[in-house]
Amino acid sequence: MEQITLLKDISRDVLAGLCSTPKHLSSKYLYDNRGSKIFKEIMHMPEYYLTDCELEIFQSYKQDIYLDFVSSTGKFELVELGAGDGLKTKILLTHFLNQNARFTYTPIDISEAALRNLTTDINNKLPDISVNGLVGDYFQLIEEINNCGRTKKILLFLGSNIGNFNKTETLIFLNKLKDVMHTNDLLFIGFDLKKDPQLILNAYNDAQGLTADFNLNLLTRINNELSANFDLQSFKHHEVYNPQSGSTKSYLISQKDQEVKIQKLNKTFHFKKWESIFMERSQKYDLNTIQSLAEQSGFEIIKNYYDKQQYFANSLWKIMS
Repeated sequence: MEQITLLKDISRDVLAGLCSTPKHLSSKYLYDNRGSKIFKEIMHMPEYYLTDCELEIFQSYKQDIYLDFVSSTGKFELVELGAGDGLKTKILLTHFLNQNARFTYTPIDISEAALRNLTTDINNKLPDISVNGLVGDYFQLIEEINNCGRTKKILLFLGSNIGNFNKTETLIFLNKLKDVMHTNDLLFIGFDLKKDPQLILNAYNDAQGLTADFNLNLLTRINNELSANFDLQSFKHHEVYNPQSGSTKSYLISQKDQEVKIQKLNKTFHFKKWESIFMERSQKYDLNTIQSLAEQSGFEIIKNYYDKQQYFANSLWKIMS
């Protein structure tokens, strides 16, 4: 049933995106099994500073984070949205366990393979932690999160995943989270900060071509799941960054006039030479913008944690009183 639902979702969203002007595809479908594997490789690239920055924050401030999490109550539930391989989260999980914290861990991810690997790894290395993984789109699982009980929840949204949304989508998302949170719940959210534009571009336009492979893999997924005939050699990856708005955007560019048939949609799409498909956004923030987002969505900032270079911030929020 889940596979049928996912097929309906991707069919609907691909049809809507490729019928739009300009064309676009939803970034949430980048993370199939192969896409998740490629992204794991991206996270370990030297150019992809985000991972190292957040690892540094967690290593440096794990005790402070722990004390902030347990400040008002002893027992809590960690709910991680888009958990992936849990590389950074395991630093916190290990430390919390060493502090004899009373908590459970609920990772959520759209990739069943990624979630299965994460759960297996935690069960093997940290067997005393109670893990309840949920497969799916966290927007669709919001209601399920709400039904997790009255235990204090701490929602983790790490890696600057918030940057995949535009401002309107960000506020909708944050308000949805607030609506399922109780008074003593917390939100721990990662923000990639504005910095040298070339440093940012290098992170999303790597010399190894991993980011290009990551984006092109979505065309492969559409070929496989919707019986399409995208020719990957006819598209190229293109990245742009606007230092004023802080918006980084990924595109796939058609290198020739071509038609693509998607059999399961019973539709053919025409691409002009140099026409683009918008693939993904990665927003960069300043502190005033983070403060504004919190206030507009009904949150107060408790504390911001930074790496030494202040490239990245993990921000701890509570519902505005």
